[in-house]
Amino acid sequence: MTKTDSADEAGKPTLADYGWRQHFQAQLNDDDAGSIAVRIVGEHRDALDAVGPAFSGRIAAFSQGNGNEDRATVGDWLMIDGATKRPLRLLERHSVFSRKSAGTGRGVQLIAANVDTLLVVTSANQDFNLARLERYLALALGAGALPIIIITKADLTIDIDAYITAARALKPGLMVEAIDARRGDIDRVLAPWLGRGQTLALLGSSGVGKSTLINSFLGTATQATQGIRDDDAKGRHTTSGRSLHRLASGAWLMDTPGIRELQLVDVAGGIAEVFDDIAALAAQCKFSDCTHASEPGCAIVAALADGTLESKRFKRYQKLRREEKNSTLSIAEARARGRRFGKMAKRVFAEKLKSRGE
Repeated sequence: MTKTDSADEAGKPTLADYGWRQHFQAQLNDDDAGSIAVRIVGEHRDALDAVGPAFSGRIAAFSQGNGNEDRATVGDWLMIDGATKRPLRLLERHSVFSRKSAGTGRGVQLIAANVDTLLVVTSANQDFNLARLERYLALALGAGALPIIIITKADLTIDIDAYITAARALKPGLMVEAIDARRGDIDRVLAPWLGRGQTLALLGSSGVGKSTLINSFLGTATQATQGIRDDDAKGRHTTSGRSLHRLASGAWLMDTPGIRELQLVDVAGGIAEVFDDIAALAAQCKFSDCTHASEPGCAIVAALADGTLESKRFKRYQKLRREEKNSTLSIAEARARGRRFGKMAKRVFAEKLKSRGE
């Protein structure tokens, strides 16, 4: 169970081939005797698809609590009973992508777990949107994953360099690649992040070419693909669930459905990293509680005035900060209410038992 070399004496794969790392190894204890580690590669309504050196198959769905964040999801590692294959416990994640549930709900929806590299996919058409890219970058950096922007449909524009320049300007050192997935060179472009046991995830809105990218990675038409509508360059959604695929290089690739609404939650640090230039300016303000509106000695107001800081970028930063703060607070309140309700229910149940003399 704990062997992590690339292969054992018989040449069989070991946990490292499935993405196992020291982070998970350190969580094992004496209570795990007789259990085995598996990774979740597919999720269904009441079941999970799991793989590992000692077992591959379908197991029961599992949750370690009452919240959506406590449910095992694609990319997770579970300890299961070696004999019955019953899930026993969920190992702590080293990264997790989540968002506020779409609509007016106050819950959290998991997107992916234990991802090393997030491929933020956009396309060289009307889908290209700087505000949306900043949102995805904040999500990746907040989770501790490496973001890489992939611009697809490069063959459909005569000025792909303009898209690349605009994306790279979002953050110094940001990796941006423009590709035509039909050429089949995606493996070469991303070779440094396709090592054995590495996990990548694709994230982007519908129709940007994620399914075509997966087909290129796998060398087969695993995902159905559809074109874009001519009238508005919007894509038809082709992926309805998350799944984890093993690549020829030994890496793992996770697909996610196209996301039409991504409300950020618990990623204040990611936003600060994406807009680190603004954070640096704020640190120079005369007052520590500066609102960057009309206070004297405000470095941000000065930068906006002399053109050092673009007004549109600052407004996007303010919008993301407000949204993230409000989403995080609303979910924290919902969690607190859930805890209070749970305690109340336990107290009422205990009082009923006491009144019955049980």
